[in-house]
Amino acid sequence: MKKLILVAVALFALQVSAQEDKNEKHNRGERGERGERMMNLSAEEMATFQTKKMTLALDLNNTQQAKIYKINLENANKRKEMMADHKAKKESGDAKKPTQKERLAMANARLDQKIAEKAKMKDILNNEQYAKWEKSQERMGNKGKRNGERKKKDKKKGPSEDRI
Repeated sequence: MKKLILVAVALFALQVSAQEDKNEKHNRGERGERGERMMNLSAEEMATFQTKKMTLALDLNNTQQAKIYKINLENANKRKEMMADHKAKKESGDAKKPTQKERLAMANARLDQKIAEKAKMKDILNNEQYAKWEKSQERMGNKGKRNGERKKKDKKKGPSEDRI
């Protein structure tokens, strides 16, 4: 009987520690190994990687690849610049939450950029490729929404509830 209780307690302790490790990694905002490797790539490497993925998924020809590479390079440069600005603000201690107007301006800018990208893609891709591309964009958007919902749930839970 004592052995059975000891085994049950050991399994319970193992489960609790495994959940804590997972939650700590998630709460710190770590992207994991893959995310770290992607952040360390140059803009050109990121654009090349993204273009190759799109070539495989959409069966792009050489002309389409060259045009899409330019778009991906622009996007990668903007992303790198934004990450560098954010990192600099965070390290200098100037990082603060944006006001509601600033959030609205950022959201509008992001939507304008997406609209422009969508128009460029429509010019480059044929109808079948464009439909596939839109479907993949929708899937990525839904994936982000699910991750956001998960983060909200984790924030609502108190630290004591995670361990139960």
